[in-house]
Amino acid sequence: MQLLVHLDPSPRAAQRLEVAQRLGPRLEAAITALYAVTPSFMELPFSPGVGPGMGVALREIDDEQRARARALFEQAQAASDAHISWAEVRDEPIMAAFAQQALYADLLVLGQHDPTDAGSTHVPADFAETVLAISGKPALILPYAIVPPAIGETVVIAWKPTREAARAVAAALPFLQSAQRVHVVSWEDEDADIGGEGLGLSGYLKLKGVEAIWHHQGKERERLGEQLLSRAFDFQADLLVMGCYGHSRAREWVLGGTSRTVLESMTLPVLMVH
Repeated sequence: MQLLVHLDPSPRAAQRLEVAQRLGPRLEAAITALYAVTPSFMELPFSPGVGPGMGVALREIDDEQRARARALFEQAQAASDAHISWAEVRDEPIMAAFAQQALYADLLVLGQHDPTDAGSTHVPADFAETVLAISGKPALILPYAIVPPAIGETVVIAWKPTREAARAVAAALPFLQSAQRVHVVSWEDEDADIGGEGLGLSGYLKLKGVEAIWHHQGKERERLGEQLLSRAFDFQADLLVMGCYGHSRAREWVLGGTSRTVLESMTLPVLMVH
């Protein structure tokens, strides 16, 4: 298995590295940390008054940030037996370049956007969801507030019979198979009417050695994202597994309401697949 970790200059990048290092032996995974930030000059509005001196100053800022991230990477590498490889994006736009590298990974380790972090301006606010949409790869997204010491002991699956949810469950199997408790939270969205011995999530999980506790929530409600996070809190979950829903509109990736709420308000790690 290959883990691909997003690195940037923020202190929370260290959390992502630490989580990847903990997961590496458990998943028998190789780990690559990919530094991807928007160059400073790309964030400035065009102005004919911007001279070469400004360009040099901006490159120096970028070099300092890269050096800080590299030092963080080397500290993490020295503190762990797990081997981590370093790589960096040199193309624009960075999300497309990162998503291309994601094609060769089994699981991405990304961070939730923190709107209060001034240092996060070099990473687009929609980085995680855009990489998910472009690459189609599963991502473990870590909350910016608190990352639990263990991930995957109590897992909540947000289930509906869709491609996105099914792919998320398949990607989460290594976590589900080693979890102490697995809760499935589902809303009224019936499977197709199949005669005989049809297939279902319950049987699929049992075949994979996963015993789940089901919670049928009735009809799908408004503000579903808030309800889902509330249920995860009730179960004291340390991992939420769900599909990521959205659509393209005029070259822009638009998240569905539930996915957007979870990504904005999550307080636990979320494993998502588009």
